Amino acid sequence: MRELGLVAALFLIYKAARVAGADRASTALGNGEWIWRVERLFHLPDEAAFQRPLLSHELLVHLANGYYAYVHFPATAICLIWLYVRHPVRYLWTRRMLAGLTAAALALHFLVPLAPPRLTALTGMVDTGSRYGPAVYGPPDTDALSNQYAAMPSLHVGWALAVAVALIAVTGGRLRWLWLAHPIATLLVVVTTGNHYWLDGIVAAVLLAIVCLVLPRPAPPTGPPTRRRGVRAGWPRQRVPALQAPSGHPPGRADACDVVRTPSPAIRSRRVRCRQRPRTR
Repeated sequence: MRELGLVAALFLIYKAARVAGADRASTALGNGEWIWRVERLFHLPDEAAFQRPLLSHELLVHLANGYYAYVHFPATAICLIWLYVRHPVRYLWTRRMLAGLTAAALALHFLVPLAPPRLTALTGMVDTGSRYGPAVYGPPDTDALSNQYAAMPSLHVGWALAVAVALIAVTGGRLRWLWLAHPIATLLVVVTTGNHYWLDGIVAAVLLAIVCLVLPRPAPPTGPPTRRRGVRAGWPRQRVPALQAPSGHPPGRADACDVVRTPSPAIRSRRVRCRQRPRTR
């Protein structure tokens, strides 16, 4: 409950600060046109060219809008809860990573107010959420719950990439790289729905990389002792040196002792089997 309250408090602070800077529409629209021209200068793909094929299939439009509306927060929350239960050390590192990324994004929202492509007339893109649904935002002039002029950077992409990084770190095998499908799908969705530019996702990835470099790496987990085939962990087979013959044994004879483990693992005790061998002449 403490962790949930902390995450909720951080999110509310972020939302309140973001809404407080939502009164610079003219500056945000001008920055949107400037970002679109910079992307053309660097020959980045045209966002409108990616959206046109999507508009031909209404089902795909609904799926993209639903992914944008319903996957972002639940996926992040499920990841954090699972890490908290199964990997507490990695959970703490992931929470700090998300907090650092969100704080950096909030600073950029104040410094660079940016209108999304769907609100920038120069891009010629369609607001798929308001036209086809489900819609996340209302009209920007009357929307008091969110700041629609804070497209730089894309926290949808940043959080999705942070989730993928955390899950790749705690899973093994080659299939762990499939977690990257989540941020890739998120990037395509936020662009084709007209909510973000390509540069919004690129800047989010750069900020996340900087945050990961600044944060101290979590300590590696200390697991149980490794097991080898045929040998129980922590029970190496040993041979003890030959013992001195006790008093009463004939001279020239010695005792060789082997440490033998009892067959029952429940007992887990050792017994010493001593055998006498005649000295070879």
